[in-house]
Amino acid sequence: MMPERDLQYLAELAAQLRVDSVRAAAAAGSGHPTSSMSAADLMAVLFACHLRYDFTDPHHPANDHLIFSKGHASPLLYSLYKAAGVVDDEELLSFRKRGSRLEGHPTPRLPWVDVATGSLGQGLPIGVGVAMAGRLERLPYRVWVLCGDSELAEGSIWEAAEHAGDEGLANLTAIVDVNRLGQRGPTRHGWDTGAYARRFGAFGWHTIEIDGHDPGQIDFALSDACNTRRRPTVILAKTRKGEGVLEVENREGAHGKALKDPDKAVEELGGPRNVRVDVRTPDEAPAPYRFEGGKLELPRYVVGESVATRTAYGEALAALGAARGDVVALDGEVADSTKTETFGEAFPERFFEMYIAEQQLVAAAVGLQVRGWKPYAATFAAFLTRAHDFIRMAGVSRASIRLVGSHAGVAIGEDGPSQMGLEDLAMMRAVHGSTVLYPCDANQAAALIAEMADADGVSYLRTTRGSTPVIYEPGERFPIGGSRVLRHSPGDRVTVVAAGVTVHEALAAADELAAEGIPVGVIDLYSVKPVDAAALSEAATTTGNLITVEDHRLEGGLGDAVMDAVSELGPRMVKLGVTGLPGSATPEEQLADARIDRRAIVAAVKRLL
Repeated sequence: MMPERDLQYLAELAAQLRVDSVRAAAAAGSGHPTSSMSAADLMAVLFACHLRYDFTDPHHPANDHLIFSKGHASPLLYSLYKAAGVVDDEELLSFRKRGSRLEGHPTPRLPWVDVATGSLGQGLPIGVGVAMAGRLERLPYRVWVLCGDSELAEGSIWEAAEHAGDEGLANLTAIVDVNRLGQRGPTRHGWDTGAYARRFGAFGWHTIEIDGHDPGQIDFALSDACNTRRRPTVILAKTRKGEGVLEVENREGAHGKALKDPDKAVEELGGPRNVRVDVRTPDEAPAPYRFEGGKLELPRYVVGESVATRTAYGEALAALGAARGDVVALDGEVADSTKTETFGEAFPERFFEMYIAEQQLVAAAVGLQVRGWKPYAATFAAFLTRAHDFIRMAGVSRASIRLVGSHAGVAIGEDGPSQMGLEDLAMMRAVHGSTVLYPCDANQAAALIAEMADADGVSYLRTTRGSTPVIYEPGERFPIGGSRVLRHSPGDRVTVVAAGVTVHEALAAADELAAEGIPVGVIDLYSVKPVDAAALSEAATTTGNLITVEDHRLEGGLGDAVMDAVSELGPRMVKLGVTGLPGSATPEEQLADARIDRRAIVAAVKRLL
């Protein structure tokens, strides 16, 4: 049994967390105080008795990781930081105000926040990735994830539950605040913690059901989680939303609103306090384990031979893995197609099979990069759309992850439209701070894979299923933000801008037109974001006529990237892209049917002139 004095202290700390959550939301005039109040006891006990964290050194390798999957409970998180002495009362009351670090939902603008949360169902999958990193690093830190019961309706939660259970991630604990009420009304299972326990138990988790307002039970459950081996733990805590204030306690209609009478609520909670919590710093631990590196020797492909860029991705990634011990690879159960298997065979300890769970695939990459790893995550370009919300939030987190989408465009051929990534360039260009790359040959693909290793933010490389001719010499450099002028003469009447498979169609079209006495320039815009604005501007002002051609929808892809760069210069511009709904056909027939092959380019040039 916990001593009475400790129980009294924890009750006082929890009451302060509730008071400060109410005060922060009142100062902002908005926020989620009731969602914070339900979890106050859970977090009070975690911070006072179990969390190991050095707030003066957020990068301490042995620090535990706390992720608020229910990011709307940010007033509680910020109140915890105040109790720990790293946020003062003035800053607490700047909650949600312009320029404040204390945003409506947590972001890494605060040094103690690993990832941005607030889009529900993301914290637990990312926590899985951080826990995977702990295993790689051979460090004893724990990953604690505070979840809400409403977000347990998200499929991504169960992708995480299955992966963590299957991997036996004993360093991961989910604490579920089962407060029965969502935004609109009751949750699907209400206070039936057994319903959740059966689901998590089926995925191999150790389950504990407790009263989430009893510090003794909470302490026992957190201790039990720390002592559980070979499987993750979920603590299902029955709580009351708005706990401690009669006006809102366990009442519908109070979600996401500041309390109507905050002064009365604070008085009901016993008034403001100045309770401090001394979070224990972690024990001294060895440096995180890292794998050895060496000299980078990228694969070399002979000009004139045909090699698929997806093959170059696999071989270049394996070469990068040999050179850099911080590179890890993940795949969505298509490694034989994406060619990630080449890396997996060379470095099995650094390869993670995520199965067909694209949300968990991207989330795990985000979690791994929290700990300084360089993750490359691959699947078919079409299926990354499944994980778009995780990619979007990775941009908010300023997370550095590397995504590779294979089998892009109509060029995949007979598989048909369900397998064709035709929206991926637009999707990735729209992500904050992203880099989007689309190589046309194997040497370029290999060089860009190496360039991505030190790129900040979300970077994306698009690969092609079929073989394409090697046109660049091995060892050439392709900086992010660059392009290559492949055809140019002073008499050029049009410049064709292409990337990936359409580069080869553009070159063939340029040769055909040259034979007819129509000189045409060709730019390989391998960096779709950021674009080489200088090269595009020169083409726009010298020829005055631009044709973009892409194996992608017209909306948001290469053509729009070029238009964004040169629109103020006023060139005449034609955009060729996929407008119809493809069926099954050979790659050559697909390019022709979509009117993005060499014949279509020749026809477009003649129309423009």
